Amino acid sequence: MIQFLRRIINSKLGVGAALAFLVLIALAFSAGGLDTFSGNSAGGDRVASVGKERIQAAQLSQAASTALENLKQKDPRLSMKGFVAGGGLEKVLDELLDSVALGAFGQKHGIVASDRLIDSEIAKVPGFKGPDGQFSDAAFRQMLQQQGITEQRLRDELAHNLIARQLIVPAQFGSVLSRDLALRYAALLRERRSGSIGLLPSMAFAPKTPPTDAELQAYYARNRDRFIRPERRVLRYAAFSEAVLKEVPAPAEAEIAARYAAGKAQYSAQETRRITQLIAPTEAAAKAIATEIAQGKRLEAVAAAKGLAAASLGTVTKDALAKQSVQAVADAAFAAASGTIAAPARSPLGWHILRIDGIDKRPERTLEQVRGELVAQLTVEKRRAALNDLSARIEEEFSNGGNIADAAKELGLTLQETPSLTADGQIYGQPGKTAPPLLAKLIQTAFAMEREGQPQLAEIDPGKAFVIFDVTAITPSAAAPLAEIRADVAAALAQERGALAAKAAADKVLAQTKKGIDLAAALASLGTPLPPVQPVEMGREQLNAAKQQVPPPLMLLFSMARGTTKLLPVPDNRGWFVVSLKEIVPGKADARDPILEAAQRELGQLTGREYGQQLVRAIRAELGVKRENAAVLALRNQLSGGN
Repeated sequence: MIQFLRRIINSKLGVGAALAFLVLIALAFSAGGLDTFSGNSAGGDRVASVGKERIQAAQLSQAASTALENLKQKDPRLSMKGFVAGGGLEKVLDELLDSVALGAFGQKHGIVASDRLIDSEIAKVPGFKGPDGQFSDAAFRQMLQQQGITEQRLRDELAHNLIARQLIVPAQFGSVLSRDLALRYAALLRERRSGSIGLLPSMAFAPKTPPTDAELQAYYARNRDRFIRPERRVLRYAAFSEAVLKEVPAPAEAEIAARYAAGKAQYSAQETRRITQLIAPTEAAAKAIATEIAQGKRLEAVAAAKGLAAASLGTVTKDALAKQSVQAVADAAFAAASGTIAAPARSPLGWHILRIDGIDKRPERTLEQVRGELVAQLTVEKRRAALNDLSARIEEEFSNGGNIADAAKELGLTLQETPSLTADGQIYGQPGKTAPPLLAKLIQTAFAMEREGQPQLAEIDPGKAFVIFDVTAITPSAAAPLAEIRADVAAALAQERGALAAKAAADKVLAQTKKGIDLAAALASLGTPLPPVQPVEMGREQLNAAKQQVPPPLMLLFSMARGTTKLLPVPDNRGWFVVSLKEIVPGKADARDPILEAAQRELGQLTGREYGQQLVRAIRAELGVKRENAAVLALRNQLSGGN
């Protein structure tokens, strides 16, 4: 888990991506929250400063929490302890320093964010939109009130980040490298290399003698963070539907009559027609088309010959057609017989030629004829309303301190309990096994609860099915006791020692290859069973096509000098690669090569990112950045649960 975290945190995203990340920290308006920071907020111990701007411990803690929530989208099992252990706190602080520095520099040099620009940013925030998808002032005020944030503070923070954006985007924009340099780079992309890769797994060199208790204790003490378990929770739950309802009154005669009256339009006699329409620009053209159709030609063929198109209107009523066009068109359509062409009628769009493809007539239906339908509708609605009333009452009982056991007894339900679950819904210690599907939507809520025994009600099928649940046990994320993971610790220690021995063996192999001995022969001379040497022959274009999935040994192969051999550690002490490069075949490219344009564009983007990074470094140097290491360490310990 920590290795995953380190890969995410330490990835080279570039300044543009870093700023996007900071905007997420400043505007973390996810489904239920809003976390912000500001370079000027009061309160808390100072952890760093940029010129006169200060970053308080509370701000850094809040930003770290938001960053962790973003990472949890990829791995819900991540904990704050693991995030801090993986270097996340320092990374977030560095991003905060960049943002504050850019904002302070912009303000110093008269770069501003107008009120209208800030308004437009606020309008984009999903958490501030109403049911219609548009900005809602009520939702905006409610969200700010829930989070205890003033509108002015939010606007100040947005201005801060918008100023930073105005600085960094121009620095990156429009960077172009010369065509000559791009041509050399394009030729490099055509390069091919051949060589071989050997692997010395740590466990092939691990000691055969088991470690002593003292050795295990010492290793565990040095590497506790490697054995952090994710947070686990046990859920107690029961599902219910309308089956728990005891007696729901049947629809009364008055209710049936009222429903019939409310829907009388749909029970009255009605005529609908299936119509195909063609619109001609003039009356003369419409009459000419009608004449051709009368002579036996199809409407679609006549329309195509004149560069027009006939369109089906589907099944429509007279009122609906009048609303779509004008009353005259509807009158003409409903005056014609089935299978005929109606008399041309005019609308603002032109002259309508209408073919009546079919007529459907429905007679009036009386109350007695539709009584069965109405009773069925009202019965379903009454049961659903009763179920919703019941669920609302249970929620109110929970809000007033009621417990889940009493609610289950009242409903006649049997409570069930899950095994220990992780935040991704997996059953802890049972790979591949998950919580029951009906709990899938509840896991995130359960892991957001502050303590055990907080009953909740959730709707799992709108208006039809509900679940009552609570958390009965919370096991915080922490290093597992040595007694429980003795075998895992022993294996990790053996792997570490094996890695040291594998490194020594790899050094011997490297020395032999420098004397001209073939890699396979050098590995065989170790006398230890090893995986066979893998020959490699490929072009740099293939390497680039793999993007983020390129194995590290191949990356190394394409950065070495011809005739050399290098060593590369396998992550997590799993062994060592020995990479040998035999031959380099230079690539060729000319001014007509299609790869040239892509190469020039890619180099321009890389150069732009570098310009942005250099600008940030220069601004930080000008303003002066100071870290309060003691305060950062104190916050680190606090977030990790230490002293």
